[in-house]
Amino acid sequence: MFDTMTFTKILGGFCGAFLIFLLAKWASDSLYHTAAAGHGAEAHDAYVIEVAEAADAGAEEEGPDFATLLASADIGRGERVFRKCSACHSIAEGENGVGPSLYNIVDRDIASAEGFGFSGTLDGLEGNWTPEQLNAFVESPRNFAPGTAMSFNGLNKIEERANLIGYLQTLSN
Repeated sequence: MFDTMTFTKILGGFCGAFLIFLLAKWASDSLYHTAAAGHGAEAHDAYVIEVAEAADAGAEEEGPDFATLLASADIGRGERVFRKCSACHSIAEGENGVGPSLYNIVDRDIASAEGFGFSGTLDGLEGNWTPEQLNAFVESPRNFAPGTAMSFNGLNKIEERANLIGYLQTLSN
């Protein structure tokens, strides 16, 4: 089996590791020790960390609202954003593609493009494509009209949507 020297080396290795473990524990306790309540020891100096109140926690600073951004929309940038839409939509009057023509879309009745067959979801919606309605639709078509045939994921940036809708407003009679 083992001779005495090998056994002594193994036992010495375990004892040495245990001693290092105990010394490390003692060192960390002395560095990070805080007095426990009820043991008669004075508390060490501590730093107070202030946190936001629950009411302030959810109040993130928001950017300008959609109406403000639409009022100062950059038409040139909106035209560049429209390139994402141009694969399916036309801006020529009465010229439908995979999607309906977007000519004169702002304030037009929803699902009213001449000669285009809309999905039942959009066909069932009442009202007009106001800038606010278009903003909500372009942000997420599937959330605005669940079951829509439009496969576009939407535009996340409110500035892009405002610029696009500002551009679409210029395409009217």
